[in-house]
Amino acid sequence: MELGTSTPILRIFDERKARDFYLEYLGFKVDFEHRFDEDAPMYLGISRGDCTLHLTEHHGDCTPGSSVRIETEGLDDYLAELRSRDYRFLRPGIETMPWGTRDMALVDPFGNRLIFTDSSSS
Repeated sequence: MELGTSTPILRIFDERKARDFYLEYLGFKVDFEHRFDEDAPMYLGISRGDCTLHLTEHHGDCTPGSSVRIETEGLDDYLAELRSRDYRFLRPGIETMPWGTRDMALVDPFGNRLIFTDSSSS
């Protein structure tokens, strides 16, 4: 038996806010979009590098306020990139955790927590 990669699914409530946060601010790209019809909730696949996330407006898909840890090489560079963007809702920083990782935790507009983590120093 062998396990493969996992794809977290995060609950969102507003497509425009999701695009502003995940695409414009975090720098992810859209892999696919799906709606059952033009008035249906959106299901969106996004990625950056090897990280893949699914965002959903469907209320039954998952619970809002989830957390996901994302292994990140070049965490300091990513922090500098985020700080260079005009996003007024966050002022990220990196924290050294008691277990040895360096983490940058961001909360999206829907209460989901993204923890970009660098374990190379642990």
